[in-house]
Amino acid sequence: MLTIGELASYAGVTVRTVRHYHAKGLLPEPERDGSGYRRYGADAVVELIRIRTLAEAGVPLVRVRELLRADEEEFAAAVAAIEERLRSEIRERQRQREQIGRLAAGDHLVLPREVVEFLDRLRALGVDERIVQAERDGWIPVAARSPERVPEWMARKREQIADPRFVDFYLTLGRALDRTDDDPQSVELIELADELAAYLTRMADDRGDDYVDDVVIEPPLVPLMDALAFDTVPSARRLIELLRKRGWTGWTKLERADPPERADPP
Repeated sequence: MLTIGELASYAGVTVRTVRHYHAKGLLPEPERDGSGYRRYGADAVVELIRIRTLAEAGVPLVRVRELLRADEEEFAAAVAAIEERLRSEIRERQRQREQIGRLAAGDHLVLPREVVEFLDRLRALGVDERIVQAERDGWIPVAARSPERVPEWMARKREQIADPRFVDFYLTLGRALDRTDDDPQSVELIELADELAAYLTRMADDRGDDYVDDVVIEPPLVPLMDALAFDTVPSARRLIELLRKRGWTGWTKLERADPPERADPP
């Protein structure tokens, strides 16, 4: 015969837990013997281990009580259901673990691999990090809404940054980020507008207007992406004003301005 302390030790629980199970009606509490102690038989160890196992598996104590009273077939079915639930929870925890692991990879959490590689390429080319972040923020809603089109769009982006002139546009815009309109060096932004407008016009004339911006973005996303870019890269708003005077308009969606506004004087 076992004392409550010995019972708890054999079952791998605390004395307090045994008493809790007594209070919940899960484990019968024996009468005291002549010396005033409660003594437990070996069967109590087996029963306590069953209770502990079910409770640790997340089975509510009310349900544990029902299972202890079930016949062998019902108990086996219940245990199978518990096992399946635990497997499902393990899969969910694994998914969450993978998500948390991706946090360490930064952009990988919210962006496809192709986009992350493109952003890393911009950094390697020396593009200002603020411009990279503007690109990143713009791609997040686009990739979420149209993930199936990301490979197609990224192929176009890779083609663009393979052109040294296009990379120069990024670099020039980066140098202009901290300029103000009354800064004499803001001429750098004006020159960028001239060069970019000429480049766009040449591409459109050679390959058609659709080539300039054949990325079909859902209309509701265009102002959102523009706002994200302008918040991160304020110079972009000024650049768009300058481009409009040179025959082009838009940031996320570039298209000819018809008719073009009068260009700034040199």
